Amino acid sequence: MDSKAKRVGILLALCAVLAVMAVVAFINYRRFADGGSAKNNEEQVVDTGSGIAEDGRVKGADLSAFLNDEDFFDKETSNSSNLSHASNEEIAPLTLLASSVQRDIRVKVVDDKGDVVSGHDFMVEVEGEGTYFDEDKDGIVHITDVKPGDYKVSLGSVEGFEVPSEPANVRVKSIVSYAPIDDISFFVHSEDEIDVLNDDLEYKNEAVDSDDEDDTQYTALLDKDERDNAVSLGIDVSKWNKEIDWEIVKAEGVDFAIIRCGYRGSSSGLLVEDPYFYKNIEGAKKAGIKVGVYFFSQAVDLVEAVEEASMAIALLNGTELDFPIFIDIEGMGGNGRADGLDAAMRTAIVNAFCQTIQNAQMEAGVYSSRNWYYNNLNTDEFYDIKIWLAEYRQTPLYEGKYDMWQYTSSGAVGGIEGRVDLNVSYLGI
Repeated sequence: MDSKAKRVGILLALCAVLAVMAVVAFINYRRFADGGSAKNNEEQVVDTGSGIAEDGRVKGADLSAFLNDEDFFDKETSNSSNLSHASNEEIAPLTLLASSVQRDIRVKVVDDKGDVVSGHDFMVEVEGEGTYFDEDKDGIVHITDVKPGDYKVSLGSVEGFEVPSEPANVRVKSIVSYAPIDDISFFVHSEDEIDVLNDDLEYKNEAVDSDDEDDTQYTALLDKDERDNAVSLGIDVSKWNKEIDWEIVKAEGVDFAIIRCGYRGSSSGLLVEDPYFYKNIEGAKKAGIKVGVYFFSQAVDLVEAVEEASMAIALLNGTELDFPIFIDIEGMGGNGRADGLDAAMRTAIVNAFCQTIQNAQMEAGVYSSRNWYYNNLNTDEFYDIKIWLAEYRQTPLYEGKYDMWQYTSSGAVGGIEGRVDLNVSYLGI
């Protein structure tokens, strides 16, 4: 073969080698671009016959599949104001309410439902006055002897609660305004919260003394045929009369009932709801008996008188009455917190109570005995209020004007177990 032919042969051989090398390079490049799949294919696990590969993994398992499972991880809890991010416990938001009647600040700590929060030693700071604690842990702090003016009230931090970020504003009044207290319901207690034996002494006390009763008193309802058409017969009742069958009471000839709505504790001074009030007023109205209410007072100043009137109004909650709301003011034989008051203060308390009732567009009156009207009250200083007299004899000796007369506490009426107070009304209702 000549040299030219050799050169051609060598060139062709080189081209073939280069072609083979190019093909091999291209194939290796594709394997590298595919993430080493060729290598992975070469490293397939060996089946041991148990479904588990030699490296301990489940054959064919996709170990990264959990990353695509939306329910695999717990949802992240939001770090909101109602949750503790660390403990995941709920934090209850609190609200601070502040009001004033006269030279005082009344602070209530309530939850998001408006209920007073008890059981915690809350700390309240009054700007310019100082720091006060809820020592009895009832959710209420009453600060007295505060100078008139505008104040900011803040609640200290409490574990487990979210306290208001802004202080509450309150204007302390220098004089009593005889207007119902809007938030008085926060100060009203039920009997399971008090010492009833020492606080509700009405039943143990005789409304009249021996000078205001004799053996001539009636002990039954007056005969309808003998009474004036303008006169109506009634009773006054409280929890002491227990369960009452109002339909029978109506059939007995009772026209009206004055029902106790509550009282102030003779010892504690707390405002307490009569546990039978709602049952009695609903039963009487359903039976067609006209109704009024009375509050058994142990107020020692004008502020407490306004509180008592406000409580009566709040308990009624819009219930329509036929008769007035009366303040029952009488002595407790030395056992009552108000027994030491003089006639001037008692008269002022009666007027404060009645004016508060009247400012709520309701009729007001006072209940007491003949002796008390003469010696412990200045009746000539009463404003336009109704007088309910207690004097137990056939004909009263009281010489002043009166609108209702309780003529016995030893009456008997069907539908009521035991003794009951009997009354005559001259109000023309």
